[in-house]
Amino acid sequence: MAILIIGLILFLGVHSLPFLAPTWRESLQVRIGEVPYKGLASVLNLTGFLLIIWGYGLARQEPFTVYAPPVWTAHLALLILVPVFPLLFAAFLPGRIQTWAKHPMLLAVILWALAHLIANGNLADVVLFGSFLAWSLADRISFMWRTAPPVQGAPPGKANDWIALGLGLLLYGAFMGGTHLWLIGVSPLGAR
Repeated sequence: MAILIIGLILFLGVHSLPFLAPTWRESLQVRIGEVPYKGLASVLNLTGFLLIIWGYGLARQEPFTVYAPPVWTAHLALLILVPVFPLLFAAFLPGRIQTWAKHPMLLAVILWALAHLIANGNLADVVLFGSFLAWSLADRISFMWRTAPPVQGAPPGKANDWIALGLGLLLYGAFMGGTHLWLIGVSPLGAR
């Protein structure tokens, strides 16, 4: 569990700098330069991400049940997850979805974490998905007093929403069809 927590602190800590310590982040960029800062942040993010994967895998080997969700929550989770991939694509494809969601990637993370929390009750799940849910809610709330940084993506276009929906639903289908089982070792559709 310690490896998972260290990974979460590194990964979410770096992602929290823009709203928890914006002046410190900016002064560090000025001191060491923008490119070295981005390189350092990338190394810390990648290290944190790899520690999250490793730590979560280790923690799942010795599960500790915090709560036992009823079976129907797994079905509800599948429904909550439907818009996640379209929202992720919409973050890079300016259109009505992006305008409506304001911060589609954060909304995708909120829905992803919430769906996994209601369907999984082991300690590793609560720590992982609870951390991402708390971080994404805090980041989203922070946009009430700060401006969102621009996201590099496609130029605005009428087809962007359809592309985001199509690609997102295709990826959702792939995850339900076996990609989640291949990557994570668990089928979201139950035992196979």
